[in-house]
Amino acid sequence: MPALALMLNAFVWGVSWWPFRQLQNWGLHPLWATALVYLVSMALLFAWQPGAWRGFRGRPLLWLLMAAAGLTNVGFNWAVTVGDVVRVVLLFYLMPAWTLLLAWPILGEKPTPMGLVRLLLALAGVVIVLKTDGAAWPVPESLADWLSLAGGFSFALTNILLRKLHAAPPTARILAMFGGGGATALAAALIGMALGVVPPVPAPQAAWAGVGLALSLGFLVSNIALQYGASRINAHAGALIMLSEVVFASLSSVALGASELTARTLAGGALILAAAAWSAWPAGDSKPANAGAQSAA
Repeated sequence: MPALALMLNAFVWGVSWWPFRQLQNWGLHPLWATALVYLVSMALLFAWQPGAWRGFRGRPLLWLLMAAAGLTNVGFNWAVTVGDVVRVVLLFYLMPAWTLLLAWPILGEKPTPMGLVRLLLALAGVVIVLKTDGAAWPVPESLADWLSLAGGFSFALTNILLRKLHAAPPTARILAMFGGGGATALAAALIGMALGVVPPVPAPQAAWAGVGLALSLGFLVSNIALQYGASRINAHAGALIMLSEVVFASLSSVALGASELTARTLAGGALILAAAAWSAWPAGDSKPANAGAQSAA
């Protein structure tokens, strides 16, 4: 069940680029759309569990989870709306490398020599993806690139914090993720509007309101699945399962003309995915921090 829950989350994230682009076509910036999605989801959660906020008492890490989840959504949702979907998802999935680095200080999982080799393999893939013909150095060349990398880092931190907070009430973890998604996106949208980067919210339309509501329900289900699965599975195994998002995103975006599969993207992507898959391969070099609270993938 934890594995299926993570795959459901990956599917929703993998195809979410399409409704976000539709909303932008109707004048709703992805930051406003993200705020709408998560504020609606949070309202639904409070209607179901009015006392969800009580789980925050004595658990300051939930506030960090709130920030990490919020930055994840801001980065990913904005990036897939304005960038090449496959490139965005590949850069986002440097996540297993971030997991390797973050799991040591937070979970006490020290990186092994093979783990460091996998990190180098993933970084080599990123270099290939970023080094375009017109670029002198393999560095992020667009807003979408930076958002993808930042979103992947935040998502790795989110997954690790979910494991760290496995004893917290599930509704409190979900509230942290929904609250973070809504509050962070709303704050970013307001700042962006003040700077002239983000347009104001357009007049309500039945079309985008309906898509926004459907997206809210989709993210509600997917985030419940994520907090359930990530809190019960090894961090590296979870990263492997979540790679199915790349498949969902690639197939849907190429089919609908939102991505171009170049030889460089395919080569770099192969290294990134190989490193991610290797990081979760059962080899006995990684154990859950709270083995008694985890279940096998």
